[in-house]
Amino acid sequence: MSNVIRAQRLTGERALFMSRDLEIFDTIFDDGESPLKESRGISLTNCMFKWKYPLWYCRDIHVTDCQWFEMARAGVWYTDDMDVRRAVIEAPKNFRRCRGLTLRDVDMPNAQETLWHCDGVELHNVSAKGDYFGMNSQNVKAENLRLVGNYSFDGGKNITVDNSRLLSKDAFWNGENILVRDSFISGEYLGWNGRNLTFENCTIESLQGMCYIENLTLRSCKLLNTTLAFEYSSVDADIVGGVDSVLNPTSGYIRADFIGELTVEKDRVDPGRTRIVLCDSKESA
Repeated sequence: MSNVIRAQRLTGERALFMSRDLEIFDTIFDDGESPLKESRGISLTNCMFKWKYPLWYCRDIHVTDCQWFEMARAGVWYTDDMDVRRAVIEAPKNFRRCRGLTLRDVDMPNAQETLWHCDGVELHNVSAKGDYFGMNSQNVKAENLRLVGNYSFDGGKNITVDNSRLLSKDAFWNGENILVRDSFISGEYLGWNGRNLTFENCTIESLQGMCYIENLTLRSCKLLNTTLAFEYSSVDADIVGGVDSVLNPTSGYIRADFIGELTVEKDRVDPGRTRIVLCDSKESA
């Protein structure tokens, strides 16, 4: 049977260190590091974290209607099997090296260096602002993610993003097995150095977007104000409308209504390895 803590203000280092099977309501964790370090089977409802490192090396954690204040930085590291619902997380550097993490209806206005090196992540209706979000995380599913911040998901693997909006320079750099559907992405240098990147029914704006990619696929995507695209990428692209400029794709197929400027330099790539079909003019190369 779980023990219950209600309406407390807990201070001091490791206030509830190595706790087991607790239900905690309306409680403030303040002025003391690592209050729940190495705890198991913890349920927190309507609580506030006001100091550093509240949930490290924990297991089986359920958090509902709670808040992380700015000084609760680096709040959740090395913690597995955690579910967070309806939270505001002001603190940066949260969720690092976690496994089995679900965030639902969560706002992170200061998500600098957040969600690093995690495995098995679900994001549902999450809003985040901060650079380097999701770096080196894998097996991630995001739905209705609203992200503002550069270098997102750098080095990520096995990532699916649906119905989301990303304002993010250098998104998905060095990524592998990335699928983005029904989403909007704006940011320079999208997807560089990636492998197996697929965009379906997306609207994309990007200077020098989608370059240096092995196995890039676009299905029914709009490319607005997108220039110098596909440099040194192997590409299978079905573009709705046109693209402002394309530079030196290495191989594949590009279908568009028009290409504003096409540059294929024979001393850099083999033009015969890429087929280009322009639907407006009914011409192909």
